[in-house]
Amino acid sequence: MDRDPYRDFASRYDAFSEGTAEAAALRQRFFKGLFERHGVRRLLDCACGNGTDLLLFRSLCLDVVGSDLSDAMLALAKERLEAAGVDAPLVRADFRELSGHVDGPFDAVVCLSTSLPHLPEDAEILKALSSMRNVLRDGGPLVLDQGMTDRQWAEKPRFIPAINTPELCRLMAIDYAKDRFTVHVVDFADVGAERAFYHDTFVYRRLLRDDYDRLLRAAGFRDVSFYGRFDEEPYDEQQSPRLICVAVK
Repeated sequence: MDRDPYRDFASRYDAFSEGTAEAAALRQRFFKGLFERHGVRRLLDCACGNGTDLLLFRSLCLDVVGSDLSDAMLALAKERLEAAGVDAPLVRADFRELSGHVDGPFDAVVCLSTSLPHLPEDAEILKALSSMRNVLRDGGPLVLDQGMTDRQWAEKPRFIPAINTPELCRLMAIDYAKDRFTVHVVDFADVGAERAFYHDTFVYRRLLRDDYDRLLRAAGFRDVSFYGRFDEEPYDEQQSPRLICVAVK
């Protein structure tokens, strides 16, 4: 990575973490049930970002390690963990090259919040999935999660209001191409006594349900399951608002 794409955006990324208490409880129950079924005690979050999910996983009494390629996001995660009094290792690592950077095997690996679609080609995605599989114990689950769904790709909404608070208004504008989409994050935020404007751009590969099924199986995973919400509702290509994949090594 020549330039950290989250260098300027990291300080405002936390706004994405804000949600309802009900949504947070659903998310916690999803992971608690999944990890109990698979006997998970040690977990790697290989795109840990700002560290919010590391706190969630520690609340489930798991031994967690966080890795990310973004220095800016790792700095944010470090601050968050220290503020919460949580001691968890943070490692700068490309999730295509986890072996040698983290000490596996792990009982589970997660890669959340539309992280894998940053990679542009099948070969790179397979390399990342194989890297995750290599640090995962036999029978352990890999969890992938993203906001882009088959329904959204079919409908292709151009503008998505994301946040509207007295401190921050955020609009996402999306450009769709054949197998890519570009997200423009437009923020109006209070900075001191003034209103500031920010524009950040992120390019993603289109990865939908059938893409994940094909690539996960090609990487050697089995028992691939898909959910449309964190209440474990089965994924519906016409309706689901989120795409959650669980695959077992």
